[in-house]
Amino acid sequence: MAERIATYSICACDLAAEQWGVATQSKFLAVGSVVPWAEPHVGAIATQSYANPRYGPDGLALLREGLAADVVVERLTSADQGRAHRQLGVVDAQGRAATYTGAECHAWAGGRTGDGYAAQGNILVSGATVDALAETFEASPGKSLAERLLDCLDAAEAAGGDSRGRQSAALLVVERDGGYANLSDVLIDLRVDEHPDPLVELRRIYRMHDALFGSTPRERWLAVDGALRAELDDLLQRVGHPDLASWAGVENLEERVDGEDEIDPVVLERLRESA
Repeated sequence: MAERIATYSICACDLAAEQWGVATQSKFLAVGSVVPWAEPHVGAIATQSYANPRYGPDGLALLREGLAADVVVERLTSADQGRAHRQLGVVDAQGRAATYTGAECHAWAGGRTGDGYAAQGNILVSGATVDALAETFEASPGKSLAERLLDCLDAAEAAGGDSRGRQSAALLVVERDGGYANLSDVLIDLRVDEHPDPLVELRRIYRMHDALFGSTPRERWLAVDGALRAELDDLLQRVGHPDLASWAGVENLEERVDGEDEIDPVVLERLRESA
């Protein structure tokens, strides 16, 4: 039998933002390559323990047919002779959730569901880890889905986490045309494959991702008046670029630049730091 994936995870959605996602941490190399699956307006899936990777694409196919999360779980597990060793979480397009823990998953193993989320884990210190996933998600409306999921992982780790330790973590969030250049459905796909403190590293990478590919509401952009124009010209001269677009391209900030009359505060801050 394949190596077990001692893991905790949460599948969730934000129906108002039309986003679905999965966050996970494990004492397992590259957990993000196996556990998380999601598709916008379809659902999110986590497959773990002695994971069956086919639960991902096969489960999304069933969700695409309009089946509810609990029906998808039943369909997948009933057809799988290894189901006693599997663990699975599913959230569907309407935010309905289901979780499954096979009878032979290693203790502590179990899951919880609520409005818009399914939380589960195996080989945990205790059930407090899954409780922390669920309770943190329930207590954090108003934040972005990505931030809620990261907060859930941090709370779960603080509550005990994986009894074998830490090694890898991942965050996947999807939104129709919400990704790079509005041409991808993958809004966030970040993985820490091997690290002594993967959640700290995942949070660091997320902050970098948000700086590069996030967006500041246009009403918070700064008008480029005479004084700011003079500062920008000076800063650009120091970094050796003729204009803002040229510098932003090198710094991978081109998604945050739109002309010269207004500037995203994140771009201005990064330019000042660079100079």
